[in-house]
Amino acid sequence: MRTRVGIVGGGPAGLLLARLLHRAGIDCVVLECRTREYVEQRQRAGMLEQGTVHALQEAGAAERLQAEGLVHQGIELRFARERHHIDFPALTGGRTVTIYAQTEIVKDLVALQLEDGPPLLFEAEALAVEKPESDAPVVRFRHEGREQTLTCDWVAGCDGFHGVSRDAFPAGAGRSYAHDYPYSWLGILAEVPPSCDELIYARGERGFALHSMRSPSVSRLYLQVPNDTDPADWPDDRVWDELAARFAIDGDWTLNRGPITSKSVTTMRSYVHEPMRHGRLLLAGDAAHIVPPTGAKGLNLAVSDVRVLARALIALYRTGGAHLLDEYSELCLQRVWQATRFSDDMTRMLHAQPNGDAFDDRMQLARLRRITASRHAAAELAANYSGLPLPV
Repeated sequence: MRTRVGIVGGGPAGLLLARLLHRAGIDCVVLECRTREYVEQRQRAGMLEQGTVHALQEAGAAERLQAEGLVHQGIELRFARERHHIDFPALTGGRTVTIYAQTEIVKDLVALQLEDGPPLLFEAEALAVEKPESDAPVVRFRHEGREQTLTCDWVAGCDGFHGVSRDAFPAGAGRSYAHDYPYSWLGILAEVPPSCDELIYARGERGFALHSMRSPSVSRLYLQVPNDTDPADWPDDRVWDELAARFAIDGDWTLNRGPITSKSVTTMRSYVHEPMRHGRLLLAGDAAHIVPPTGAKGLNLAVSDVRVLARALIALYRTGGAHLLDEYSELCLQRVWQATRFSDDMTRMLHAQPNGDAFDDRMQLARLRRITASRHAAAELAANYSGLPLPV
């Protein structure tokens, strides 16, 4: 097989890149190792920055998003049994965020791709990216029981942290930075209307909790738990009781309870690989960076990578100009490191530290008090949470 851009990975990053390239008349092929059913059911993030919404609109993939997405004007911080609203539009000049599950984004993009887009191959396992330094890199993959090759002008590695793309960087061609956090999240999906109009971030002595949602009838909630937690050790009643305790305030508020349909544990880590380009191989999304979910940056960072990459490839094929491709890694990493810093700040400020002491506790409260008492500090949080501008 031969194409201009070979895209390894059929998650939101790879699918969105394919859609943007297709609309610009640039040939591409998407290889996804999983089945369509698996990809469309995989539970992931659901908070979209305004820039992510614009990217999906630009790709012609926002019809359901605009009809069903829940626009939020901010978030709520809870600590010391108090509640504090952070008003994004008032602090950012009008920016908002939107709740729309990543699973739904993937469904929308897959449907468009299969209807009129370039080839999308499911159960096509990428085995290696070869000759990335050449003018014709090759993706070796297995599909329908036989090994095949995809020869490309460029390869976009959108295959996540455990994919093969990053392995194509030779020794000494890159460097990684990582931090593992000493706690995890127990996440649940529940068939119950949300107990709030906007996301609640709760910090307390018992640990962190987050109340999110997937729709007006489905809630998504998280609890800070030890890293070795088994979801089976958390029966439904225990989950709801602990959530109620961590969200408790001095005021009139009740946590809605209902049937829990899934439970999972998510480990917390930060990871950045530099650079994001080697030869004609370009990394995007989780293949290049991972952030803890506290700041809701993972999906949004992947989309911002793809927007920069799509613009660079479109410029190359339309004008022959390669300067945006040459700057791709540097431009993306500026935003990646700011999002990593913000996610780390939010994580450390809101989670009970397993080895922390009374001083750490007071420092967390001082940071939260500063945000809720200072317009400048609140505006800094709102600007980062709702999304920093693209570097191009």
